[in-house]
Amino acid sequence: MVILTKKQQEEAANQGLWLPQLERDACGVGFVCSINGTTSSKIMSDARTMLERMAHRGACGCDNDSGDGAGVLTAIPDDLYRKSVKEQDGSDLPPFGQYATGILFLEEESYKQAKEAFQDLARACSLRVVAWRKLGTNRDCIGEEAKKTEPLIRQVFVTADYAETDVAKFERSVYLLRKQAVNNMARQEVECYVCSLSTSTIVYKGQFNTHQLFKYYDDLTNPEYQTHLALVHSRFSTNTFPSWNRAQPNRILAHNGEINTLRGNINLMRAREGVMKSKFYRDDLQKLFPIVEEGLTDSGCLDNVMEFLVRAGGRSLPEAAMTMVPEAWEKDDDMSSEKKHFYRWAAMSMEPWDGPGPLV
Repeated sequence: MVILTKKQQEEAANQGLWLPQLERDACGVGFVCSINGTTSSKIMSDARTMLERMAHRGACGCDNDSGDGAGVLTAIPDDLYRKSVKEQDGSDLPPFGQYATGILFLEEESYKQAKEAFQDLARACSLRVVAWRKLGTNRDCIGEEAKKTEPLIRQVFVTADYAETDVAKFERSVYLLRKQAVNNMARQEVECYVCSLSTSTIVYKGQFNTHQLFKYYDDLTNPEYQTHLALVHSRFSTNTFPSWNRAQPNRILAHNGEINTLRGNINLMRAREGVMKSKFYRDDLQKLFPIVEEGLTDSGCLDNVMEFLVRAGGRSLPEAAMTMVPEAWEKDDDMSSEKKHFYRWAAMSMEPWDGPGPLV
């Protein structure tokens, strides 16, 4: 395994045998949580132990020290961020729940352009940027191959005047901004990968092996990092090229791969874009397209669609997951008739994304 720059990946796709649309994962995944929603730093330490014990489920680069990717999704540690933002630039974050935050992968050369473009997009989505935060990172712990494509990493915080009074509208605007930032900047050839943008969760990930993630980001070993949930992932890029962006978790899920029906799933989602309507997004619905973004792994495509069903479709997360990844229900005599009726209805609205192993 070697790690390629974006330009090298384009050359490999155009001149070699690698097909980016056939990116696959075969990974280690797991989570730890407090069922009662009690936050603690122990959740993070347990997640670290779990991730490091999944080293055999990830892959290593030709330098023997660059992983295919590892990451963690947690609840937002509000107290830690509030204190850090205040120390860095004197800004006060809005009350918890009235701001969204996420980590962005940028490039040194286009950082200022990306920052300005992101702020312009935020205003167009009726949002405003509260603060930018520089994360503490330790590049000495990662491999030489990973260093070659290490991005400039920043955290952004956004809010809106209506964040307290109209939570649903705020959530929709945040999702619209996330999609716009990825799709619009890609068309402008400005590097800006949004790991996540949410009012409730945050994703830390990158080109790491399982022992490097918690060493790289200072936040993750901070005793003030309190969460009730931690979802970890160790990536094995099956016969494909890894990258910082392709590491998991994604915005809603982590997945061990592989989707066998991927090409058909993507094509059918693109076909649906022409007939979709939304009473909430109205004309802005077009700004969420393409639903399945370019250059993603099978897990990334799965995440894109599930995120769309939840954020734009108004479905609960369990409903979206059951629609996309149904059980083998037709000949299950032990399944309730109500559940079978749901699966029969769901089958008429979407074909199964077939083949996933563990999906968290």
